[in-house]
Amino acid sequence: MASPDITEMLEKSKELDRLRKEQEEVLLEINKMHKKLQNTPEAVEKPGDNSLSKLKMLYTQAKELSESEMSISNQLLGQLDAMIPAGGAGQQRRRIEGNEQKKKRMKGDPDIPRLSPSMRNQQEFFASLKGEQVAARVAQEDGEKDEWVIVKVTHYDKESKEFEVLDEEPGDDEEGGGQRKYKLPWSHIIPFPKISDLATAPEFPPGKQVLAVYPGTTALYKATVVQARKRKSDDYTLEFDDDEEDGSLPQRMVPCNQVVALPDGHRQ
Repeated sequence: MASPDITEMLEKSKELDRLRKEQEEVLLEINKMHKKLQNTPEAVEKPGDNSLSKLKMLYTQAKELSESEMSISNQLLGQLDAMIPAGGAGQQRRRIEGNEQKKKRMKGDPDIPRLSPSMRNQQEFFASLKGEQVAARVAQEDGEKDEWVIVKVTHYDKESKEFEVLDEEPGDDEEGGGQRKYKLPWSHIIPFPKISDLATAPEFPPGKQVLAVYPGTTALYKATVVQARKRKSDDYTLEFDDDEEDGSLPQRMVPCNQVVALPDGHRQ
């Protein structure tokens, strides 16, 4: 049977593997964003484009994962130092952990990765969405189409970085007919502009493709802006894809707080 120290080290090694896999996924997303910006650098100047904000969020996440990896690596090094007998190979070992880090660590406290200010602000923003309605992509990654619906945020888990959301619209009889719950990553969530602060809502010009709530439903679909937001009513005039009636696309009015930027790679 393995000793408690060895067992703990093996658990930390598994955690390192998980962190590295997450880093690989984030780096893939970063590379996709870099490719997009290289191909269409003018896109960031368009109203409603969130490419730079998304890239910043990805870099922040990569930095946090890297800090977590370093913290666990330092813990493993400390355990190995304690287990290797003094002298011989032990004299050649390198201590990566500096004195300043040692002073900051309280005896008996576990190593907790410190969040950067930008990451802390992001976490606080996500947590503040509790009770709010947001747009959420609930379809499976391998699905043929992206399914976006209005859901209510019930909880944000800072450890797993996942949202717990509730689709308040009753499901079909085949799905049990009740309200559905989902656990989703932040990349599957788009906050709506706040009704109390519409002055900060993004502006979408005519011809811009957006994601919007189809009138009378809780589902969001791809649409094209026909008329920009009207200040008196705060409504957009939109034409929804695949909404053809009598050979033409009807123009529909949608409140600006139910219109968001179209996600990259949207499938409909």
